Amino acid sequence: MLTSLYVRHFAVVEEAEIAFGPGLTVVSGETGAGKSLLVDALMLLAGGRADSGMVRAGSDRAELAAEFDLANLPEARDWLRREELDEEDGSCRLRRVIRAEGSSRAWINGRPASASQLGELTTLLVEIHGQHEHQALLSRAHQLALLDAYAGHETLLAQVQSSALQWREIGARIRKLSGGEDREERLELLRHEAGELEQWALPPAELSELEASHKRLANAGRLAEGAAGVAELIDGDSELALRRSLARAHAELDKLAALDDRLAPLRELLDNATIQLGEAADGLGRYAQDVDLDPERYTEVDTHLTRLHELSRKHRTPVAELHEKALTVRTELTELEGAGDALERLAAQRDQLQRDYDTAAGKLSKARTTAATKLGKEVSSLMAELGMAGGLLKIELEATAGDEPDPQGRERCELLVSANPGQPPRALRKVASGGELARISLAIEVATLGKDTVGSMIFDEVDTGIGGAVAEVVGQKLRALGGQRQVLCVTHLPQVAAQGHAHLCVSKHSDGASTHTRIEKLDASGRRDELARMLGGLEITRETRAHAKQMLDRAQTA
Repeated sequence: MLTSLYVRHFAVVEEAEIAFGPGLTVVSGETGAGKSLLVDALMLLAGGRADSGMVRAGSDRAELAAEFDLANLPEARDWLRREELDEEDGSCRLRRVIRAEGSSRAWINGRPASASQLGELTTLLVEIHGQHEHQALLSRAHQLALLDAYAGHETLLAQVQSSALQWREIGARIRKLSGGEDREERLELLRHEAGELEQWALPPAELSELEASHKRLANAGRLAEGAAGVAELIDGDSELALRRSLARAHAELDKLAALDDRLAPLRELLDNATIQLGEAADGLGRYAQDVDLDPERYTEVDTHLTRLHELSRKHRTPVAELHEKALTVRTELTELEGAGDALERLAAQRDQLQRDYDTAAGKLSKARTTAATKLGKEVSSLMAELGMAGGLLKIELEATAGDEPDPQGRERCELLVSANPGQPPRALRKVASGGELARISLAIEVATLGKDTVGSMIFDEVDTGIGGAVAEVVGQKLRALGGQRQVLCVTHLPQVAAQGHAHLCVSKHSDGASTHTRIEKLDASGRRDELARMLGGLEITRETRAHAKQMLDRAQTA
């Protein structure tokens, strides 16, 4: 449910914040005051296209924000969780900024979002009726979902979807196990790949040892020469050899220690250094003699690593993961070689699922046919009440092509409408008149009252082209709809405005230099005066006020 809407520097609105409650909220005002700005703001928050003309003159940007209570909207909460945009308090805050140069940015719960994300989310939050391009009812998928919700097909539809999805899953497993039409070629390829990988791929520890051996063998000559050279520096014949210099230092320190015994510990350090240098020289000498100068072994190791890198490129897999790839290929090969029994079991399961699907889909088709006839009659009757006498709504069910189980059933839905007697029914999405489209949408919503999961419905100028008793019926239907859902209706008819649970008035004011639009929530007295204005125009008499009060009293006690 929409709980608040904030607009700043938007069109002629300098700044306004409106709180919304449940039920029917009507919006009225003089022509040109900007009654539809609230609807325009919600359309932009729903991801609608923005342009610089929406920014108030003299401002650098327009700001729009809305907050929704998601307590009764589990689908919206699930969407936010999937997109990692959810909040702990269960609310949803949308914000959009449109700059004067035409660019815009959007946020969901304070995090940056794209216009497409706004669109996806707001289809779960609000329906806007009266603007052709924003009609959820124009979507064939929505029409089918609405028909199923109207008829209470949840259980049957769940059975159809479950059978179809399982059928597809088993079909994928069968194709994988059978290898498709090129099973023998696949088997041959897997055997070749398994042989190659198992010959060359190594577990991580063995691969590390192989790489270390390659590095050692490739540099064997340098290692032997270098180790021998370092040993010569430590213990060679040169006067500069470390052990010779250390011996001279030790002899000199002996003399000094005889004069001061505090130098004795330092002499011990030189003793230890002499021992360690000797061990290092011996170790380096042995290492230089033992370095493996084996060109055949180097060729063998180098060939192994070369093959590993070739396999890495071939399988697009890092060298370190080739051993795991070998296990995967061997598993697939084993499954494919022994797939006979498994394929028989899967084929039997798929045949059973096909039978289950046929049974459930057949029942769903019959139920949809019955529901389509019933809903068509109900909506046609309501259309007559809403000023379209002789109008007709027909729900056409068209069979889907192909025999493969479809999660949505064996048919698709199309709403066909004739707004006037004698006219052939046409697809709802091709109805040209915005006013007729809005009233048809209202009739469908009333007929399917409580079946829609969207929390808020917006009707923009739903009463265009009607008046008198029909206008009062439209208001009554909107009020009834408001008993189940939050409804916002922009209207110019007092018969409709009187039916609201709450009333917003939009007025335009000018100081000569600039024009401002004000949006205020009316109290009982304000509602009476606004209805009197709508009834009597500029001159409001005692009689028009009395008539307005009578209309309000009758609507509120109905």
